[in-house]
Formats: sequence, C-alpha cells, structure tokens
Amino acid sequence: MASSFNLSSNKIKIKFNNKTKNVKNMDFKLLKQLYKIHSKSGYEGKIISFVCKWINKNIQGARIELDWNTGNIYITKGTSNTYPCMVAHLDQVQKYHPTDFTVIETKDLLFGFSPKDRSFCGLGADDKNGVWLCLQCLQKFDFIKVAFFVSEEVGCIGSSKANMEFFNDCRFVIQPDRRGNTDVITQIGFMDICSDDFIKDITPEKFGYKPTEGMMTDVEQLKENGLNVSCINISCGYYEPHTDNEFTDKNDLMKCLNFIEHIITHCKKVYPHEPGMMKGYDCQLVWWEQYEEMYELVKEALISDPTLTPADLHSFYHDEYPLLGLDDFAMICDDAMAELYYEGNGDVA
Repeated sequence: MASSFNLSSNKIKIKFNNKTKNVKNMDFKLLKQLYKIHSKSGYEGKIISFVCKWINKNIQGARIELDWNTGNIYITKGTSNTYPCMVAHLDQVQKYHPTDFTVIETKDLLFGFSPKDRSFCGLGADDKNGVWLCLQCLQKFDFIKVAFFVSEEVGCIGSSKANMEFFNDCRFVIQPDRRGNTDVITQIGFMDICSDDFIKDITPEKFGYKPTEGMMTDVEQLKENGLNVSCINISCGYYEPHTDNEFTDKNDLMKCLNFIEHIITHCKKVYPHEPGMMKGYDCQLVWWEQYEEMYELVKEALISDPTLTPADLHSFYHDEYPLLGLDDFAMICDDAMAELYYEGNGDVA
C-alpha cells in the first residue's frame, strides 16, 4: 500500500501575530504514543485503556467515569460551580496500520511511516490531536471537564449516547476536531451551535482564527441531544485526514493549544445557547427536499454495494445533507431496500 507524499508541497506555512508556545520546548512523546495506537471505529479498547491509565498516573485529582456500555470516558478535575469543557473522539478511519508503524518527526511535521513497506501511514491525527489537546489542558487547569467519545467517524455513535447530565455545569464545550489552522466552527449544516456573545469573547481573530461552517462531529450531536451551552469545533493542525498521507503541523497544533488555553483562562461565565436552526430557512421544506434526493442516491449506492449500512451512508453524505440524521438514513435504507426487493422479485399483491 505505497503512497506518494511530498513534504515540501504539503507543508502549510502560517502567519499570525499572537505569540504561541515554542514548539522547540514541547515534548510530543505523548502525542506519538497516541498515534501508535490503532483505534479503528468500533475497536477503541486499547486507546480507552491507555487514556484512563495515563490520566490516573499523571492527573492528580481527576475523577474518571467510564461508560462500560458505550466506551465513552468522562473526566472531572477539581470542584467548581461551573467548568470549561473539552471533548474529542477516540476513533480513526484508517485501516492500514502495520506492525512497524513509526512516527517520523521533523522540525515542523509529524507523519506515519512503515519502513518495511516504504509507505506512508495515516496517524489518526483526526482526532488524536484533539485527545492530546484535552490531556494537555487536563494537566494545566485546576478545574475542567473532558469527555472522550467512541465511533464519531461512523455517525457520532458515542456522542449520540452521551450522558448529558455531565454537561449540566459546563460553561461551554470546545472540540478540537477540524483540519487546518484557521477555522472556528460556529455553524454545522443549518444549525448554529454557539452564541454571538461567546464568539465575541473568545476573540478568534487575535489568534489567527475565523468563524465558519463545518461538518458533522460530536458537538453537533450534543446540540441535537439538547445541550444548552455554546459549542465550537477548532482547527487543530492535521491535514489530509482519513488518508495514509495524513500529517500534523506542530506549529498549527500549538497554535490551537494556545487559543484553547486563552478561552479557558478568560471565559469564566456560562454561555447559554439553545439548539436551533438558522433564520431564513424553511427547514421542514428543505428536509423533505434532502430526503427525496437522498432516497435516490441511497438506492443507487445500495445497487452498487448492498452491504452499506445507514451509518456508512450518514458518514458519506451528512456534510451535504445536514438535516438528515442517522435515524433518517436508517428509514431511507429500509424503504430503498424494500423497493429494490420488489423491483427484483415483482410486486406481491
């Protein structure tokens, strides 16, 4: 499984005025350990064990709650009336992870490589960069909550079953799960996920970030679950996610850490936000249009590959059809499979 990868052409250079932590003084040993753990969706056991053991050993005063039914991990550090909160997902897309998987570190980049196969390997930086950032903040701050979710990449399965009571005393929720180095996701599909007050107070422009639209991830699912505080998803320095050519720019990762630490340090109040659709859309009409279009696409997809599941199709299409949830895809698949059956076997009166 050889891959071509030109470091010079993929190196992303950034320019921003705010002073960040010095990459030279940062030890990325923990991040490399996370990369070496293969955590394909549905097989997150090793990374769950690693994260829990690492927190027990390194974070004094952290209380860990492991949901044995889902694999989700909830951590609370310190005792406070309200907490800043971060979330990340533990799974990755890449299936290729050879036994000689090695993390190569250059001055600016981290990437995976197999010496035996002489091929590049995906790091799972989507979202192990987010996991690492959460662990860094757990070490730094006296009062903080963190949640790690399983199976985000196959339809936000973990966060769809989240313990929502955990978030009752949170001020806001930050998820570092976005490629690149400039995006603060404040809207997903037709849904706003944070308040204007929160966007104003975090001053993203001072850190080289700007508000923009994004795609499905755990904070969106939490809003759909009824979370009533502001959420954002932030670029955290990975590039070419879901591929064997995935890499991390260390400067961009540190830029993200600097921004998150600023938010946690300066945003001390609760930022309420009720989940709802953006103004200006007839959401019911748009939902039916998306449903009808998706029905035809699903029929074609199932003809080509009958093994596709609703979670597969939801993962493929949710960015383009944001009003359709996993339950909608399940219903579409059932109806499409029934129609294909009768087309192949003739109507039965």
